[in-house]
Amino acid sequence: MALNQALSGLNGAQSDLNVIANNIANANTTGFKGSRAEFADIYAVSGVNLSATAVGSGTRMTDVAQQFAQGDIETTGNSLDMAISGNGFFVVNTGNGYAYTRDGAFQQDASGNVVTQDGYKVQVYPYSAASSSVDTSTLTNLNLVTAQSAATPTTSATITSNLPADATAPTLAFDPTNPATFNNSTTFTVYDSLGSSHQATAYYVKTGTNTWDANLYVDGQSAGTQALTFNSSGMLTTPANGIVTFNSLNYGNGANAQALSVNFSQTTQYGSAYAAGTISQNGYTAGALSSINVDSKGVVTANYSNGQSSELGQLAMANFQNLQGLTQLGSASWTASTASGTAVMGAAGSGQYGTIQSGALEESNTSDTTSQLVDMIQAQRDYQANAQVLSTDNTLATTLFNAVSR
Repeated sequence: MALNQALSGLNGAQSDLNVIANNIANANTTGFKGSRAEFADIYAVSGVNLSATAVGSGTRMTDVAQQFAQGDIETTGNSLDMAISGNGFFVVNTGNGYAYTRDGAFQQDASGNVVTQDGYKVQVYPYSAASSSVDTSTLTNLNLVTAQSAATPTTSATITSNLPADATAPTLAFDPTNPATFNNSTTFTVYDSLGSSHQATAYYVKTGTNTWDANLYVDGQSAGTQALTFNSSGMLTTPANGIVTFNSLNYGNGANAQALSVNFSQTTQYGSAYAAGTISQNGYTAGALSSINVDSKGVVTANYSNGQSSELGQLAMANFQNLQGLTQLGSASWTASTASGTAVMGAAGSGQYGTIQSGALEESNTSDTTSQLVDMIQAQRDYQANAQVLSTDNTLATTLFNAVSR
């Protein structure tokens, strides 16, 4: 009987060493969650009132329990590297369903999808422009190729400037090519529906006491003239609201005709020198994706070369009632099982879910090899002790056989 008990101990120690070896082998992986061999004793069924003297039949491994303790987070500087600080898993689409991972070493594939090293597509809750929020009722692939910023034509501009009250009215008829025919000018850029830029210039001509003409030209084309009237305090009185819609212009490049609305309400007429002040307009050219940003709640924001930004979605997170019940797929990925229960979906930074750290990766929770080596020494001693039991039992059996044969 002792031979079988010692054999079960040898098998258990060997299994323990296998688990420890796997942990050590994955010490430098990303997002790997270590395992622990768990054992139980073996007792044969005994008769009534005999359990007090029953001897166990050895040991058996009951489970290789996955250990989901948090691994150390290491900064990488790569915006597509993401780490979870706390509970939860990234959700990825394998093509045959969803899988769950803590390995945030993501990259971009040929189609622009953000994927794992196995090509699984990272899932996000899509951003809805209509509601200005994410739609948590559906999942979609995080795609960066489609994240381009379309051109927006300029429809309005605001000019803040000061016209000198003591300026002298020109004696010659206005001519944008002759500086002697206007007092001051300011230039700014506007964009058409194709995103092409055009140079707009407002020419100011003093016409009398507290009165001026504002002449708007775009790429040399006249968009019209508007009279500006100021009161004795230097404030604009005409037009009443300060907003002027100039004539529509056609640039002949295939873009839509453009009519600019210019707000002069912040323009003043004081005794000081001319000051161009500030000019703002609401158009911009088309932009290519220049970078992405992921905040602690997993909201992915695309930044474009035209200075604009837009939300692409929010990283989906999953958690489970029984983490030990997850089925390992390899490559630090798991899939749900009956034992784990269905995935409980949510978003980072809320409820039971941890936060996201962009530009960082979570190391394996077996990266501290010291504890693994200590466990390995213990497993080695267990193996040696059970081997000694085998040797001792074999010696006893040999002695008995020798005594009987005499």
